[in-house]
Amino acid sequence: MKRPSSERGIALLVVLFAMLVISAIGGALVLATISETMIAANGRGASDAFHAADAAVERALADVAATADWNQVLNGSVSSAMADGLPGGARRLGSGARVDIAQQLNFANCGKATACTDADMNATTTARPWGANNPRWRLYAYGPLGGLAPGVESGFYVLVLAADDPAETDGNPLVDAPTASEPGHGVLVLRGLSFGPRGAHCTVQLTAARAGPSVRVTNWTTW
Repeated sequence: MKRPSSERGIALLVVLFAMLVISAIGGALVLATISETMIAANGRGASDAFHAADAAVERALADVAATADWNQVLNGSVSSAMADGLPGGARRLGSGARVDIAQQLNFANCGKATACTDADMNATTTARPWGANNPRWRLYAYGPLGGLAPGVESGFYVLVLAADDPAETDGNPLVDAPTASEPGHGVLVLRGLSFGPRGAHCTVQLTAARAGPSVRVTNWTTW
């Protein structure tokens, strides 16, 4: 017996609907896979950025500990052996990203990309509430992370900035407090910044204090 044509139309609609459902499920699975891959990649990038900034600060800390007069670190007359050329200009990462050293230094000192004036650096803000004792960040170390040690391969570029401890009250952030009775004597701050592929970035900051012949590290923070 011949089936009515209407039944053939219904069967076609059912097939088409089933194909749409299967396509939707397949698309959802593809999107979920892509999302999970991106999340995993971002997680690895954040972890790599932290380890890069951390390694840079550790490397710079060894040079600081070997410097007898920390005033030379604060006024910029002594810097780390870790450097990849003149202390300025822009650096290109392997991923094509660009790191402008001067801009990063200005961001740290006054929160803007352009050059900071004394008034800018002494301004009391939420991020820099110490006024005349605000840190005057100096470029201390800079270069590709791969230059830290033989065999290290990395797409990250790192900077380390050094400044006086803002707990001092002498109003001169370029000179360490001269006597042990003054707050902040024998104390400085190091800030490591890392820049890597896909915009990965991290900042690690620590406070270093003289403890006899060694250096004691406190207030280790990251963001």
